[in-house]
Amino acid sequence: MLAGRTNVPPTPDAPFVPPPLNSLEDTGLNPLWLQDLTLKIFYFQGYLSGFKVAELIALPFAGVTSQILEMLKREKLIEVKSSQGGLGEGAYTYAITEAGIRRAREALERSQYAGPAPVPLEVYNDAIRRQKAGRITVTVRNLRQLLAHLVISEKTLHRLGPALNSGTSIFLYGPPGNGKTSIARAFGNLALQQTMYIPYAIYVDGMVIKVYDSVSHKIVEESSPPPQAAGLPSTGSLRSPTGRQDPRWLRIRRPFIVVGGELTLEGLDLVFDDVHKYYEAPFQVKANGGILLIDDFGRQQVRPRDLLNRWIVPLENRVDYLTLHTGRKIEVPFDVLVVFSTNLPPRDLVDEAFLRRLRHKIEIGDPSFDEYREIFRRVAAERKIEYSDQGLAYLIQEYYVKRNRKLRASHPRDLCDQILDIARFLAIPPTMSRELIDRAAQSYFVDL
Repeated sequence: MLAGRTNVPPTPDAPFVPPPLNSLEDTGLNPLWLQDLTLKIFYFQGYLSGFKVAELIALPFAGVTSQILEMLKREKLIEVKSSQGGLGEGAYTYAITEAGIRRAREALERSQYAGPAPVPLEVYNDAIRRQKAGRITVTVRNLRQLLAHLVISEKTLHRLGPALNSGTSIFLYGPPGNGKTSIARAFGNLALQQTMYIPYAIYVDGMVIKVYDSVSHKIVEESSPPPQAAGLPSTGSLRSPTGRQDPRWLRIRRPFIVVGGELTLEGLDLVFDDVHKYYEAPFQVKANGGILLIDDFGRQQVRPRDLLNRWIVPLENRVDYLTLHTGRKIEVPFDVLVVFSTNLPPRDLVDEAFLRRLRHKIEIGDPSFDEYREIFRRVAAERKIEYSDQGLAYLIQEYYVKRNRKLRASHPRDLCDQILDIARFLAIPPTMSRELIDRAAQSYFVDL
């Protein structure tokens, strides 16, 4: 494998912007491997123009794809089928030859990956480390704006801010229905206000690890300015000074990835596709530079302690080690804010040794009566239900105080939805009358 080169070596503290590619050598990939990739694309696609080939392998035509096509023509692995006079070789239509088909089949036996060219592992690692400094730092003022749609006590707010700025790990715990997931998703909205670069794929020992995931990653057009969150400083627009940056890189919103009960130990390592013979990056690699929310922690199919033990090294050293099917381990940066969210008592999940490794432990407790009232008032206004302090006092007295029931932040939303359903059925306006509150509470609450 050839070492990748750029025209101007970046300084260690410079923000990462994909450099332009002017030659095959700049890709950092073996030319023979790139020939095989191109032949596989011809094998699957048929007739292609030079410009289309460049688009499919995500490499510039001038100086890079044109060289690959010239080498393939010279070895009689492809041939020109038609040319457009005056439009240059990029407009020529090429087709694979019989010799090219044989070599493509040999390449497909090794790996069926036929997509954008990957970047070398060391280039990916450098890019992730250099983009770490691009995260926004929140203050009390802009965190309050970020969480304005939630009713959160000042004490909790002042604990969430430092936790978010740490960029390391947060353990959110407390009873169900009090907004742990909503808080984590608000953090995700903050991540989405910022942009970064990731490659389509990574190259390691002749193998490909797919990184880009259309579900997990949201592409930002290079001409688009980054969105601005209320009260947050501008992150600026990451653009190559030449305007011809390496097309193997995508500008995306910083990722926010949520996993729940489906999480397994296998899902935290490289997933090798035995049929297609390439790897899929695990959740934490796809989340690099952003946030990984492990929701409903403790309800996975594996023991919580086994999952937690898997996180000890990444959380402490900010690096992760992944295993290839050959047994070789590779090192990748672990620039992820991991948010563990659980309804279960911490003592049932973790021991003191692991809690020490979690930077911030924050309990999201039950709302106070004043906070409950504010939540109910907001939800009623949003649902267009006529709000009443008298109705709320009746609800709290009859269905909480008398029954020794805990207040939950999710109850106002659910009870208002019940009121709407009942009011529609009775063909009456939705209000907080005693009759509708009784009907809603009786059909919602279950005594356990």
